[in-house]
Amino acid sequence: MKNILLPTDFSDNAYNAIKYAAELFKNDESTFYLLNTYIPVIYDAEYVLNSPSNLTLGMMYKENSLKGLAKVEKKIKKAFPNSKHKWELISSFNMLNDEIKEQVSEKKIDLVVMGTKGATGAEMILFGTQTVHVIKKSTCPVLAIPSGYKFKNLKNILFPTDYFLEFSDIHLKFLKSLSRKHAAKLHILNVFFGIPLEPEQEKTKKLLADYFKNIPHTFYSIEKGSVPESIDDFKKNNPVDLLVMINNKHSFFENILFRPVVDEIGFDVKIPFLVIPS
Repeated sequence: MKNILLPTDFSDNAYNAIKYAAELFKNDESTFYLLNTYIPVIYDAEYVLNSPSNLTLGMMYKENSLKGLAKVEKKIKKAFPNSKHKWELISSFNMLNDEIKEQVSEKKIDLVVMGTKGATGAEMILFGTQTVHVIKKSTCPVLAIPSGYKFKNLKNILFPTDYFLEFSDIHLKFLKSLSRKHAAKLHILNVFFGIPLEPEQEKTKKLLADYFKNIPHTFYSIEKGSVPESIDDFKKNNPVDLLVMINNKHSFFENILFRPVVDEIGFDVKIPFLVIPS
């Protein structure tokens, strides 16, 4: 049984991510939690306590949130009827990040799936601010779906790594399960900067080979000027349906994800992007 959290602001971008999740887990017994958080534009606790009209305003926000969630549930059930899927609605007066953290703990969430559209008029923003914050703070894997991306069966998964991580089942069990269920091939990419792998890196590479021994996988070493450049080059020359990275302070992850302008790094994510917390 999978527990999937699906934050939504009722935008087309959010619904696109929900559709992707429904298709990705179509063969899995899954519970999908549709989450909408809201905070009135003007909110002051003392003012609300002394103003019945503002209590009514809060109720209106709650009512609109629940109506929106019910509408999304009806739409997705009609588009993807599936007896293996259960849908639950969560409407919360809270900040999105805080609520996601609470729900991940309370519901034992396996994965958060959300859209990645940047701010309006900011086409060069890699991910929207909310998505970035969720990825940085999440304690479970986050799957970011690019705006307008249409679902494709997972056949090829790209996993860049510098081999400096001490991998464990905690990091990789979700990736292993995903690869196995979809019979996807794993492409493990290391960027070569002219320096041979250290013993520690060689050890990690062997551990990866052993861990994924029952899953089709290939190791690559590409010599490029930067990691983003190497990833982009690989995607241009090979089919990739999912990009996977482990977010940790020693990796290149934050450098490519949290730069505001894509042109600065020559890196643009146009495929689903799975981020696994360390």
